[in-house]
Amino acid sequence: MSHSLHPIRRARLQRSELAVPASNPAFIEKAAHSSADYIFLDLEDAVAPAEKQQARKNAIAALHDIDWAGAGKTVSVRINGLDTPYMYRDVVDIMEQAGSRLHTFLVPKVGVPADLYCVETIIAQIEQAFGYTSPTGVEALIETALGMANVEAIAASGGRLEALHFGVADYAASNRARTVSIGGLNPGYPGDQWHFALSRMIVAARAFGLRAIDGPFGDIADPDGYLASATRAAALGAEGKWAIHPAQIELANEVFSPPEAEVARAYRIVAELRRAESEGRGAAAVDGKMIDAASERMAQTVITLHEAISSAPQAGA
Repeated sequence: MSHSLHPIRRARLQRSELAVPASNPAFIEKAAHSSADYIFLDLEDAVAPAEKQQARKNAIAALHDIDWAGAGKTVSVRINGLDTPYMYRDVVDIMEQAGSRLHTFLVPKVGVPADLYCVETIIAQIEQAFGYTSPTGVEALIETALGMANVEAIAASGGRLEALHFGVADYAASNRARTVSIGGLNPGYPGDQWHFALSRMIVAARAFGLRAIDGPFGDIADPDGYLASATRAAALGAEGKWAIHPAQIELANEVFSPPEAEVARAYRIVAELRRAESEGRGAAAVDGKMIDAASERMAQTVITLHEAISSAPQAGA
């Protein structure tokens, strides 16, 4: 095993991530009582230019007025892009007025590591100035050709970086892909045209100890399509997916939660390997299939997720 392994930087339950436009306070309140693991208050694509300033104020108010952690939620704010006139005020105002209440910033259209350095520098200065003791993390949206070309360098950068997200819509636009469907499959392509990009991002995330999150599926009237998209992402190693409508939350939670039978088998694998170890054997069998140390590492992934889900506060509790 390499001596250059990168342990997980920050573990958070992130099966479902509900996108909420910060321009709509009623939606924010409902999100707090949903069953989503993760909420991001959106200041970017879901907010019209004329509403940017009020949306920022709404996000600050929501960070103060709602006990997100008590509701079992991680709360994030998606700021505007670095190429806009809104980003610096997003970071400065939110950090100065509610920095102790925010878990992460979601940074859109990250193209190079320096993009994160810019945001992290502002965060660090305000934390020092205000004496915040709980550091605010950052998450990067990989949604451009440039970002995907530099995804490994981005993943390796930034001490605050916790997760990579795949932004399929802007990624398609950046690559001039022949599609107008957000996350859907193009019938003209023989398979899943997002497979390579999503897999590459997930590998980069895992190599450097980051969480890997799949992005949106635009057709809220197609739950089967959402489930299929989430299942493909889970098979590649993603641990969660965006929900752009509350109806998608339970679908994500279902896909990214290990089934009871899988959990039970994981515990059996560990127990059987402990027994084999006590008997001086390096391998064993469960259900007629050989298991070894690699099997235990896979089983432990399932067990860790199961225990995180079991211990999380329930919505409305």
